[in-house]
Amino acid sequence: DEYSQALKCLCDKRGVDFNRGSWWPSKKDLEEEQIPVYRFLQRPGDLVWINSGCVHWIKADGWCNNIMWNVGPLSQKQYNLALEKYEWNKMQSYKAVIPMVNLTWNIARNVRLSDVKIYEAIRGALVQSLKQVALTVETVKSKNKTLSYQTRQRNELARFCGLCENEVFAILFVREENGKPMIHCLGCASRKMSDLRGFVCLEECRLKELIEVFDSFRLHSSNATPSSMHLPHSAMSSSSSSSMPSTPTGARS
Repeated sequence: DEYSQALKCLCDKRGVDFNRGSWWPSKKDLEEEQIPVYRFLQRPGDLVWINSGCVHWIKADGWCNNIMWNVGPLSQKQYNLALEKYEWNKMQSYKAVIPMVNLTWNIARNVRLSDVKIYEAIRGALVQSLKQVALTVETVKSKNKTLSYQTRQRNELARFCGLCENEVFAILFVREENGKPMIHCLGCASRKMSDLRGFVCLEECRLKELIEVFDSFRLHSSNATPSSMHLPHSAMSSSSSSSMPSTPTGARS
């Protein structure tokens, strides 16, 4: 984060999109901007751990198998960094690697936390998510639209808006586009139709159910079972679901 602005300026000078573009930097340019540079050769069997916020480039020295894993230790620092990156990606209209809203609710459902700092960070995010869901429900009702409940399937992947690619949680706005159903977030749906006409409004998680999860999310004694991250694969995946939500027969536009 300390050098992010300098890196952005270097990308802007070359017309490179930091998220989507491809750029092999000059060591001299980086040093002139006082950005520290570390170069090394990774040999067979070597494991390289790259910390959060560290920009890195990899160049193959020949034929090789490149295996990379994103891991997230369950700590306040890691969680807050992930949230910051998530929000920054939204501002850049860049699809998040990790669906943080779904991940946060899955932690609340499945993980017993004994660390106060990470507990408070997650609880704060849950409050913001509850607020967003409640406001979305009220907006749907104010447009005289019907929310049709559709149970979320076990291990179903996170949803993303088909236009802005932001994560969509709990309330989906679905409309046929080019013969196929497309998920929209509230913002994109409202920009298309301010009265949400033509959209089917699906409720995958009822507000009451989320409130129950929130109320059950408590800080546990440090003598209890240690915190763990053994969550369903769908909680961590950012891929769109291969099957779109079906339109309930009772729904009305």
